[in-house]
Amino acid sequence: MEKCLIFFFFLISSLIFLSSHTQAERVIDLSTAVVHIEVTERKEVPNPFLPFQTDPFFRRFFGLPNMPKKFKQEIKGVGSGIIIDRTGHILSNYHVAGGAEKIEVLLSDGRKFEGKLIGTDQKTDLAVIKISSDTPLPFLTFGDSDKVEVGEWVVAIGHPRGLDQTVTHGIISAKHRRGILDPSTYQDFLQTDAAINPGNSGGPLLNLKGEVIGVNAAIATESGGFEGIGFAIPSNMAMHVAKSLIAHGKVERGWIGVTVQDIEQETANSLGIKSRKGALVVEVIRGGPAEKAGIKKNDIVLFYDGREIEDSEDLRNRVASTNPGSSVKVRILRNGKEEEVTFKVLSTDGALKLLERLVKERLGAELRQVDEKDAERYGLQDTRALIIISTEPKGPFAQAGLEAKDLILAYDGQAVSDLEGFVQYVASLPLAKRVTLLALDHRTGNMGYVDVTLR
Repeated sequence: MEKCLIFFFFLISSLIFLSSHTQAERVIDLSTAVVHIEVTERKEVPNPFLPFQTDPFFRRFFGLPNMPKKFKQEIKGVGSGIIIDRTGHILSNYHVAGGAEKIEVLLSDGRKFEGKLIGTDQKTDLAVIKISSDTPLPFLTFGDSDKVEVGEWVVAIGHPRGLDQTVTHGIISAKHRRGILDPSTYQDFLQTDAAINPGNSGGPLLNLKGEVIGVNAAIATESGGFEGIGFAIPSNMAMHVAKSLIAHGKVERGWIGVTVQDIEQETANSLGIKSRKGALVVEVIRGGPAEKAGIKKNDIVLFYDGREIEDSEDLRNRVASTNPGSSVKVRILRNGKEEEVTFKVLSTDGALKLLERLVKERLGAELRQVDEKDAERYGLQDTRALIIISTEPKGPFAQAGLEAKDLILAYDGQAVSDLEGFVQYVASLPLAKRVTLLALDHRTGNMGYVDVTLR
């Protein structure tokens, strides 16, 4: 009996050793497809001495009668990336490579390449870089992030603080973490306690099969270092964005023309439903795919393309990840009965043209996004504002006192992010709805609130 126990213990110990040895070899193999990225970026920063331009003492001793308002500053940064095919496409974060003028990619075998930025998507914090190699490159395969379970063991590989090929491990702490960085973006993070530090950004989060299930992107911290709360972009979202950037240089997202919100308990009680899963349709945009398919206000979207919908952001992300032109089946709950409808998903570019026409009708004005020249002329810090191009003489904008060249900075307490967000908001509002705008008068430079009634 004792000999049997000794043999059993020896057998188990051997299996554990062989398993750990095999796992270590696998991690080493996988790490060859994780790259070190060094970026050089030039940013315009305000001249700190500009307030002293008129000071006689400063002018006399420093001889700077005409100081520039801004000057360019060179900034260097590091991050990680994932080789996703043999031809040298590398997936990383937008905040790593998005504004880079020069990109250097260092492989695990010591080879260094100049990287070319193929495309970026700020709304998911992703970017694709390309390097050219004479030989096929190692690459990682991607798993299905929808199948990831809380408590599942994961491994992160990257270059934290410049320490190449660093491997950390942990578990999936939570799924569907949203609004971490910017609530208006298409983020739907996996949360992990695998250690992620500066330099890990853009590196892979792997399951124990060696599949990429996430792209490391952010941490929640008060100290500036890792505190057990890291976030990764799910692999399904990352691969959809990567394929679109490689094929088109930009992300083509789907749009169905509805405004939705989460189902509150009070709403669930009034509708006589037990579950709060799904997305409640608040508004249906005129002329959009949903209206044409017969979707109505107060419908609840339960399933989209065969997948159960958790909440409004889940629906928004799934729609965005749908290829424009696809026909999709949606199961809805209406007046206590489930129905199934089918509609053709429109692209956001096509949606924007439709929405701009609707907004022009409803506001009696044409707008566009502020560019960098406009921002400098109006003294803005960035381009998050809209400029009025023209107004109809008797339209809502003109009646409210707005005119061409005035700026729109916020609407109903929400700061302007881009033209797309503004037109989607306006297009979803009911007739005769009043919208409060924060506007900047182009003649005086004064800001003030203006009420505009939609028609």
